Amino acid sequence: MITIALSKGRIFEETLPLLAAAGLRPTEDPEKSRKLIIGTNRPDVRVVIVRASDVPTYVQYGAADLGVAGKDVLLESDTHGIYQPLDLNIGRCKMMVAVPRGFDYGAAVKRGARLNVATKYVNTAREHFAAKGMHVNLIKLYGSMELAPLTGLADAIVDLVSTGSTLRANDLVAVEEICPISSRLIVNRAALKLKHASIQPLIDAFGTVAQPAVEK
Repeated sequence: MITIALSKGRIFEETLPLLAAAGLRPTEDPEKSRKLIIGTNRPDVRVVIVRASDVPTYVQYGAADLGVAGKDVLLESDTHGIYQPLDLNIGRCKMMVAVPRGFDYGAAVKRGARLNVATKYVNTAREHFAAKGMHVNLIKLYGSMELAPLTGLADAIVDLVSTGSTLRANDLVAVEEICPISSRLIVNRAALKLKHASIQPLIDAFGTVAQPAVEK
């Protein structure tokens, strides 16, 4: 049995064409079904529906053989034992630093101000600001980051930005790009060895509509 870990929402919808390229069709829509394990048209392949941030964990520990996870999640996760063969070019956006409109971020950086930064991407933010030689206080949040500067909790946020409409609606502006984000196909390394004959054709099929990823 081959198990693929996916999350609901945009990633699942954008993964469907990739599954189709591999000849796979889920038997149920996870948005309508309460089932967390969904079969496919192939009896030897199933899909498990997990939270996006949990996909790498399921793959790392072998509860899933493959999964689709955003680079943002992977940067925050322990990826030991995980192979990242493909950038699937879905779920594309950017990891950005954003501040309230009118806040002079450049001047604050130049004078060495210690900023309060709200984010759920603590590891990524820490590495980014350390590389710039900036001293920041990182505040971990799980909800809407945009609220933090509006209430005075933080001077800036680090978050994913797609269209920028949410920032604009809350009078925030993106001032610095940290990195581009897209979703990757991830594979349990041990499973790839033990089930190579079954897993490699799936990777190859996904690869017909995706790009090779640079593993980091």
